[in-house]
Amino acid sequence: MRLFGTNGIREVVGERLTSSFAQRTASAIGSVVPPASTIVLGWDGRTSSFALSRVVGGTLALAGHHVIEVGLLPTPAIQYLVPRLHGRLGVIVTASHNPPEFNGVKCIADDGLEVPRSVEESIEQAVDAGREPGVPFDRIGTISTHPGGADEYVDGILACVDRSKIAERRFSVVLDTANGASAVTSPNLLRRLGCRVRTLNGHIDGTFPGRPSEPTEANLGDLMRAVPAFGADLGIAHDGDADRAVFVDRNGRFVPGESLLTLLSQDAVERNHGGFVVTPVTMSQALADAITPLGGEVIYTRVGSPNVTREMQTRRAVLGGEENGGIVFPQFQLARDGAMAAASVLDLLTRRSETLDALIAGVPHYAFVREKVPCPVERREEVLRRAAEALGKGADRVERTDGLKVYRGKSWILVRPSGTEPLVRVFAEAKEPQRARSLADEGVRAVREALAPH
Repeated sequence: MRLFGTNGIREVVGERLTSSFAQRTASAIGSVVPPASTIVLGWDGRTSSFALSRVVGGTLALAGHHVIEVGLLPTPAIQYLVPRLHGRLGVIVTASHNPPEFNGVKCIADDGLEVPRSVEESIEQAVDAGREPGVPFDRIGTISTHPGGADEYVDGILACVDRSKIAERRFSVVLDTANGASAVTSPNLLRRLGCRVRTLNGHIDGTFPGRPSEPTEANLGDLMRAVPAFGADLGIAHDGDADRAVFVDRNGRFVPGESLLTLLSQDAVERNHGGFVVTPVTMSQALADAITPLGGEVIYTRVGSPNVTREMQTRRAVLGGEENGGIVFPQFQLARDGAMAAASVLDLLTRRSETLDALIAGVPHYAFVREKVPCPVERREEVLRRAAEALGKGADRVERTDGLKVYRGKSWILVRPSGTEPLVRVFAEAKEPQRARSLADEGVRAVREALAPH
């Protein structure tokens, strides 16, 4: 069976994700690493995360491994700690931006990158086989704690930017931590950068009472109102495990993720006198428009941060990321990192002596529409095939790097099944907003018709 989606295992707690499921998964993980390995274990702030981590950590110790608990931290902080604690593997109990009823497991390689698909397949096969690598009483592993991870992670970010110059700007920032794991790191980071910080949803609560965990424009109304109300320079919002950051300018306008990635890529290519930027097929044409004249080149991958980071490693890319606010800064680590994104944006604003809205106004812009249609997992391939028959008519070009991407002149529609939720996602882009909206509607209609009874 396939358990891992684009970013780990994610299931509904109390349904598929039970204590026995967690134990079977942890046993399988314990069976695919060498005996007596060091495994770094961390978790997010969901209501089930601490309890599930007890099951996972205990199972790994009973399999003979040495577990180092780093506690409740953002996902990128845990990834940062895995190689520094000499972990053979990292295990994170998290469901990232999913709704509160979900939780899951991500596995991190010894270099801090998400494990490749081959390792996930080995774990899935071990789950299928019911492997339980029990060891005798005298070879039981240990469970220890490492309490200083939050400060080590923040110190690492501060070393990558000009802390004193940023502090001179005295930025005023409204930070929305989404009641998630960034509450233990991002407020401290921003204050150490000399920012005046106001927080929204700043306490950890796994029910996400303040807003849904995913930092979309529709979910950030409070932040968009708060930034101009407080006279702040910008707003920053994380998702539940803080591997993403999205921004609001001083006027309360939401900054699209594709525009931010384009801006940061343009800066990285300029500073490196060229280079590769790696991004999934969902990314806007604006990125290529911005960096190609500067000697940059865009490399497109399948959706999912493991695909992006592994390709970045191969290409020695100068930047990478996704249009949803997940950006990878290779000078720090090959992981999507919301806190590093926050520090990098402040560093860029300081170096350019500009406001965020002014810099965003200077990047190419396309109208970009995202939609999602509920779809049972078992019907995804059928729906994609039937949608392709409808959308492929009259297309200038069709690509299948991930899902179905149909080009109509300089515009496009992308239809792809979600790897983390029972959804089909539809993306559309065009220069004109009405054209992008029309293409997105066409894509949604094709998916719904494909779902209809024959």
